[in-house]
Amino acid sequence: MNLKNIIKPTRKKLFLLVGLFIIAGAFLLVSGKNESIQSSKTVADTALVKKHLTALTQTAQFRNHKNIDQLSNIADYIHQTFAPYGDSTAFQEYKVDGKIYKNVITSFGTENTKRIIIGAHYDVCGDQQGADDNATGVTALLELARMLKGQKLKYRVDLVAYTLEEPPYFRTENMGSYIHAKYLKDNKIDVYGMASVEMIGYFRDEKGSQGFPIGILSWIYGDQGNFIMLAKKMTGAGPFVKSFIKNFKGSKQIKTETFSAPKFIAGIDYSDHLNYWNFDIPALMITDTSFFRNKNYHQTTDTLKTLDTKRMTKVIDAIFLSIIHLK
Repeated sequence: MNLKNIIKPTRKKLFLLVGLFIIAGAFLLVSGKNESIQSSKTVADTALVKKHLTALTQTAQFRNHKNIDQLSNIADYIHQTFAPYGDSTAFQEYKVDGKIYKNVITSFGTENTKRIIIGAHYDVCGDQQGADDNATGVTALLELARMLKGQKLKYRVDLVAYTLEEPPYFRTENMGSYIHAKYLKDNKIDVYGMASVEMIGYFRDEKGSQGFPIGILSWIYGDQGNFIMLAKKMTGAGPFVKSFIKNFKGSKQIKTETFSAPKFIAGIDYSDHLNYWNFDIPALMITDTSFFRNKNYHQTTDTLKTLDTKRMTKVIDAIFLSIIHLK
């Protein structure tokens, strides 16, 4: 038996197989790259997140209720960013003490009757940048607008940037979210639910970095500020809230906790969702827990350098996935 005749074709087959594996690997690599490019519009873009955060915080004046021109400039920036993506984009103007303030609204899936509201306020408390409170929430809206364009939606989605959430108008009928929620109620608009995006950029992994309104809660949630909190009513949250939370957690983008409490517990209604609750519209708050974690709250130290934009983008991704998979 001639061993050369056996070995020779075996080597040929081996080289052929190696060649096929190389070609197949190259094909998979290219396919994977193309798939990533095609899906990039549905993932929050860190560069754009930083761009929007900078535009919102690095302003000539602070974006508080006294600086009307600055608030109008920010409203214009939000409108200009929304406009290329939404089916429609508009200001909702109203007067307070003879001055005009503006909510900014952009809509998607306008062929649907029932709608959901995703909202965040763009004003700040006093003379400070308000990076976490609440440039992070508004930036989420701006990125969601880009990500929602062209999506097949089961519900109409309205992204609403509110004015006058902060003192001295907090808990008054001059809040932008009150004006918007009342409009929905007065016009008998069919609203499935609302989510308030309130401070989503401050995370800490150190022990002792997370506080709570009741100390015993640290036994349940731990004492590290490394999660996002979904806060809802103790009872009667409704199917929107349940579906949103299920999708948010199921997206596995970021460590997530759910907090249910009556309204008298400090912090549970400290944002724009409270006005939707007041008009019997199901709502929840998406938050890094505000002053229970972030000691820069309402301080001049609430600046960009304190933010964790990497984890913040994961929160935006989770909100997007929650919206498009709503039941």
